[in-house]
Amino acid sequence: MPRHFRTVMALGAVFGLAACANNGGEAPISAPGVQAPSQLGQAHAPSVGLVLPLSGRFGAVGQRMRDAAKLALSSSGAPVLDVQDSNGVGGPAAAAQTALSHGDALLLGPLTATETAAVAPVAGQAGKPVLAFTSDSTQARPGVWVMGLTPEQQVRRMVDAARATGRKAFAAFLPDNPLGHAMADGLKVACRDASLNDPQIVFHTADAANISDSLKSLSNIAARQPTASVVPVAAGPSAIDPTAEGGAAGSVPASPTVGQSTPSVAPPPFDALLLADTGLELAQVISALQDDHIAASQVQIMGPALWKAFDTKLSALHGAWFAAPDARDRNGYVARYKAVYGQAPSPVTDFAFDAAALANVVARTGSVDTSALTHGNGFMGVDGLFRLRPDGHVSRNLAIFQIRQVGGSSIVVPASRDVALRPS
Repeated sequence: MPRHFRTVMALGAVFGLAACANNGGEAPISAPGVQAPSQLGQAHAPSVGLVLPLSGRFGAVGQRMRDAAKLALSSSGAPVLDVQDSNGVGGPAAAAQTALSHGDALLLGPLTATETAAVAPVAGQAGKPVLAFTSDSTQARPGVWVMGLTPEQQVRRMVDAARATGRKAFAAFLPDNPLGHAMADGLKVACRDASLNDPQIVFHTADAANISDSLKSLSNIAARQPTASVVPVAAGPSAIDPTAEGGAAGSVPASPTVGQSTPSVAPPPFDALLLADTGLELAQVISALQDDHIAASQVQIMGPALWKAFDTKLSALHGAWFAAPDARDRNGYVARYKAVYGQAPSPVTDFAFDAAALANVVARTGSVDTSALTHGNGFMGVDGLFRLRPDGHVSRNLAIFQIRQVGGSSIVVPASRDVALRPS
């Protein structure tokens, strides 16, 4: 199988619960029938298990996530954190079993989709919920929540925003790998739920000729009679996901701008196009877009949150969108982490802070169950509001970012704000 997309998406896709220090003095909001945090400060709370790799390949990542979880549970009356090494003897399943044998009310983690698949049946047999840090939505099920920012969440947000601007004909040009197929599945579901026609979806390999030929088919360029032009590309920097099960996420070389269509060229048979490439393949896709006269003035191009990591190199795609959290919401958490640990937190630590702070809220109620975890008001995370659904999926309020002509990106559609539970 190609390198897993599951934790690759963690690069730009992590969330956490914001402490009140992150709320500008705003009063906490509690669910009906749940005591306010000020009343729960001295209440007894059950312990919660944290299953992370504390040694081995991802040991450094796991240790920083452990520190974030400790920070989230540092207040008086918070649950005791029972930390287990998923890379120890017996692996993640043994770590989960040890935590559950200690009477932990729920499990936080593990880190990857592979580990989640090992932990889920152990927790399920014990009837304990799992807040996993993976971004692989196939791991979601009743009792196991996928806390990462999944491709499906991103695509749905962009489809909703594109529809609001009048876009109706969606298409996708995607790499033939797990990430590309997850984006495609998300687009199919989002279009179906919006009562739109089924999207046109074409997958491509990493071969430049295949990219060119496949896009020509999707864009129906032969019937539109364009004049092609090719502009060389140059190498650029890399963006690396520290939790990728397969290694690096890739680099994006500088590429020609997706130009405006000439009057003699008819528009393509779609007005919104979803992409998912990074690295050299993205540069090749951009060149193919230019050759096929897929113009930003006619087509809303959309991509993955991974683009945020190297958006300063994407001026060739100016006008394109991606959906991601508003990083400004994270400032309070960053300041707290730096004050305690002397360094800024990496984005992946947000997963652990998020889950631990959520456990802090729910465990203090004395009822750590699906009803408490899936409260309709949701929870305010480090990067915004999210809600846990009974089926294990998580709904998130994301902002829409647009690539600027001078490089970088800016928010053009803010994430919506709503009622949410906050920890003390």
